[in-house]
Amino acid sequence: MISSEEIEQAVKQQLSYEFNCSIGAFEGEENIITLPKLHEKRRKFSDKEFFLQMATFGTNAVITADERIHPWLKEWIKDKRGFWLFEQHNYYELEKKLREYGQKMALTHHMFIPEPELMNIKTDLKIKWLEQADIAEYYGREEFPNALCECFKPERPDVLAVIALDGDHIMGMAGCSADTPTLWQIGIDIDPAYRGRGVARTLVSLLRDETFRRGAIPYYGTSLSNIASWKTALSSGFVPYWIETESREIKDGEFEK
Repeated sequence: MISSEEIEQAVKQQLSYEFNCSIGAFEGEENIITLPKLHEKRRKFSDKEFFLQMATFGTNAVITADERIHPWLKEWIKDKRGFWLFEQHNYYELEKKLREYGQKMALTHHMFIPEPELMNIKTDLKIKWLEQADIAEYYGREEFPNALCECFKPERPDVLAVIALDGDHIMGMAGCSADTPTLWQIGIDIDPAYRGRGVARTLVSLLRDETFRRGAIPYYGTSLSNIASWKTALSSGFVPYWIETESREIKDGEFEK
């Protein structure tokens, strides 16, 4: 079985590709600024470089950003602990500067890694597993925005899913996308009528264990304010490990009144 140290190193190695830095860049106290680079081993969430990305493992921050904003960033991070850069008052300053370049902050992702032990959860729920070939028929259904991508994406395909059934009705689905050959991200959707019954914990735990058995590392992400999702992660053998965020281009008319 893989160790906690191996999981942590795999994640830091992945982010080093995406933030154009060394693994050690995430382990110091000093904030670091790099130039963006589309590494071939990145998680392919975009086909072009982000104007700005920022990550922390709880100490310093590593920021990869367009060279034009580097002088301002160097002043912004001065005398600040890296993890505090993700607080709202600092975000406000960053947001104002980004607007000058037609950018705004997008989502802040709170990311979880698994404890290395299997959960081996037992359940009386009616469970059905979906291999990659079985998933296609579920694309386009509005009830699974988190468990599955909106369509098949060869650059990070949905490779495995598990559903809980009440008769023929789907109570919930957990799915994972192979964001890299090593890191598979888990998402979960539960029918509102079945929330609060432990269905999410069961499905995420089952999928987490099966991902391990297939030689990959499961990971999980959610937003700061999604308490239900946090509880699911924590009860399914995941622990918070890093935070990442990025900017996005402002759309035409987005701030017009």
